[in-house]
Amino acid sequence: MTLEKFYAAYNRVLRKWPAHTQAIDVKTVHGTTRVNACGPVDGPALVLLPGAGATSTVWFANVAALSQHYRVYAVDLMGDAGRSVPGDQSIDSVDELLNWVTAVLDELKLPTAALCGHSYGAMIALAYALRNKSRVDALTLLDPNSCFGSMSPRYLLHALPILLSPNEKRQLTFVRWETDGARLDSDWLDVLALGAAHAPTTKTIVPKRPKPAAFDNFGVRPTVVLAGKGKVHNAVRIEAAVRTVLPTARTVILDNATHHTLPMLPAAEVNEILLS
Repeated sequence: MTLEKFYAAYNRVLRKWPAHTQAIDVKTVHGTTRVNACGPVDGPALVLLPGAGATSTVWFANVAALSQHYRVYAVDLMGDAGRSVPGDQSIDSVDELLNWVTAVLDELKLPTAALCGHSYGAMIALAYALRNKSRVDALTLLDPNSCFGSMSPRYLLHALPILLSPNEKRQLTFVRWETDGARLDSDWLDVLALGAAHAPTTKTIVPKRPKPAAFDNFGVRPTVVLAGKGKVHNAVRIEAAVRTVLPTARTVILDNATHHTLPMLPAAEVNEILLS
């Protein structure tokens, strides 16, 4: 019954998406990946990878504007909360994780795509772009944790109760602390809380932070958007670290954003960045 409540909350958030949104189930050796797609079918492809637990629905505040310019494909990460269903062959390594991304792109018939990831999704997007430059038209990383610097010990300490024993109350307490009590969409909060406590998940495979040499001859000029009020890391320090390894990268600090609000708020600023 609780899992049904999670799916009901997921559907409520998805109803905030454009009316023509299409649910696509993509089959790979690792299971069935749910992709929510909208926008012109012949438009340039934009693949959105959410943060852990956020699900593909988290882009609801931005997707209408994005779908005016792109064919948007928002992915439920395999093994995470959402409607992707793992198969018998689990994802047990970074290689398999990145191969899963390739398989999803292949099944969607996307030889190339713009990638945009938030948080854990940004970690996946960066790792994928480093290994598969020819498949990536553009790369946008929203507050990428553990990509260019360490996470704050204070953030990790607050996250520890969820990591040890997730439940609805702990998840909500954590996100309200990180967002400084910002007014968040109540339906999406239900998705986050119910998903953390009840959605079936598997072991999270985390790409390692790239070494500086990995960016030599990268060939992709990324846009890195950082949350000025975020608590996962210090935005100014991460911006400096990005410029050290990627001098041509475009970096933006959104002063009023926090780590967890970034995919949703403020919509106007995020869309301006992604569409420019």
